[in-house]
Amino acid sequence: MSVLSGQTPWSSSSETSIDAHRQRELKWVSLMGTVPPAQAKKNKKVKKLLMDGSVPSSVRFLVWSHLTDGKAKGIPGVYAQLGKRARVSALADIERDVQRCSVDHPHMQSNHAAMMAVMQAYLTMVPDVGYSRGLTLIAGHLLALSPEEDAFWIFVSIMDSYLRPYFSTNTTQLEVDAALFSRALEANDAQVAKKILTDMSIDPVDLCRPWFSTLFVDALPLDYLNRVWDLFLFEGIPFLFRVGFALLYCCRQRVLEAINQDSLFDVLIHPSPNWLPPSPDAFIALTYSFKLKDDDVRKQRIKMEAQVKRQTQTPRAKPASRSMSHPRPGPPL
Repeated sequence: MSVLSGQTPWSSSSETSIDAHRQRELKWVSLMGTVPPAQAKKNKKVKKLLMDGSVPSSVRFLVWSHLTDGKAKGIPGVYAQLGKRARVSALADIERDVQRCSVDHPHMQSNHAAMMAVMQAYLTMVPDVGYSRGLTLIAGHLLALSPEEDAFWIFVSIMDSYLRPYFSTNTTQLEVDAALFSRALEANDAQVAKKILTDMSIDPVDLCRPWFSTLFVDALPLDYLNRVWDLFLFEGIPFLFRVGFALLYCCRQRVLEAINQDSLFDVLIHPSPNWLPPSPDAFIALTYSFKLKDDDVRKQRIKMEAQVKRQTQTPRAKPASRSMSHPRPGPPL
């Protein structure tokens, strides 16, 4: 495989005229009016419209709220009440990360107060979640597109549906997903898998955490990131695997040439936009080109998590992290 190249990845493949843009807006408004949020992720028309092209920016947060059923999470007055509670212990870390986000991600610059407020409210509501920068990145990206309270409830839905275990003191789910990712990587590109996992001795958890716990906010240009979120909120965790494979494909030559772990992570966490396909939709097409059975990933996640829990409850069992770093051989996912 060779590194993809072409036009600047900042070029957009979205609507080419105001009329086309308006038509697409109307399609989404109509679809959201006829397909209940609870059924959206099983609806073929929703999937087709997502796959046919970018979600118009004017309705994107409404689409994301629909896909996550964010409205169902919202309880009037709760967000305001959470903001009045005692300051969380991680406040200084949050403030530092908010300042850093505005430098690294210009689209978050005007949302400092809102980012602080959302983090304060969420960590107060869910005290078992440990704070990390990924939470601020995800909330900041939502706030760039959504009104503050809407962003909060979409954030809550994303965390409850997919990401909350990644921020737990128990790392079982991340270990499971990293093990499944590494197995699937070996099936898709044995040479890259050998370079990363064997030659560089990188733990699969360390490979996946910077991507999965931030939903690729640091790794992708803004319009690519939005398209990734469009599909992730429909497909779930297996789509994160596909995005990881796509980035490894785009960075493949640099990965194989990396001389140490630091240089490898620099390539993977902050890949050059010039290495990506020429448009967001071309990148999405690339993600679907890899050999991965999404339903098998979902089933294996449940099975392996139960296995790890049994191991951690058995006194003589091997530590979960070691076991999941080197999973038993199994069929390609």
